Amino acid sequence: MIQPEKIIIADDHPLFRQALLGTLQAKLMSTAWLEAETIEELEQQLSTNTDSDLLLLDLNIPGAHGFNTLIHVRNHFPQIPVVIVSAHEDHNTISKAMSYGAAGFVPKSTPVDDIYSAIIAVLSGDIWLPPSFDQSQSEHNIDDIAERVASLTQQQYRILMMFAQGMLNKQIAYDLNVSEATIKAHATAIFRKLDVRNRTQAVIAIAQLDLSEAGFQQA
Repeated sequence: MIQPEKIIIADDHPLFRQALLGTLQAKLMSTAWLEAETIEELEQQLSTNTDSDLLLLDLNIPGAHGFNTLIHVRNHFPQIPVVIVSAHEDHNTISKAMSYGAAGFVPKSTPVDDIYSAIIAVLSGDIWLPPSFDQSQSEHNIDDIAERVASLTQQQYRILMMFAQGMLNKQIAYDLNVSEATIKAHATAIFRKLDVRNRTQAVIAIAQLDLSEAGFQQA
């Protein structure tokens, strides 16, 4: 049986994480489980654990902005397969997640035993989708904006997410311990890569990848 060394769970619901871990730890006893409740914590876990075998990612983790985090992780940590674990299970959301590079999609309504089966399938190199998902209806076209987001460096992506939160250059510079001029230089590079003129257009551009586009509103 496959025994992965490290699995990261990025989900901000402690009860769900505890319930999932309670079952999975009994089945994968030698696996180290790393947890993240926010995008910042996820970035830290990914950067310090690049040898992780799997990432279980909730699309609604704070700061995630829909599919942007999935796209970013797949671009910067391509060696780590990502399984989306989501409370939303409509066809459009699953289809988009898969087209943006997820190796599996597990609705939170899925029995834990099936979640375990999904993990083992993905670790074996397979794709796992809900049995109800009709893959023949899927479109696998990667949006132009997704490719542009994927081209951002980790620091540029972090700054873009801060733009989306409405933070000023001064605040971002303080948080990242760099000069305001550095943030402005990064901003220029971000705008060029996204083919926009300012931060407002940049935020509007990435909003196209938000979960509301997939047919539901974020809670």
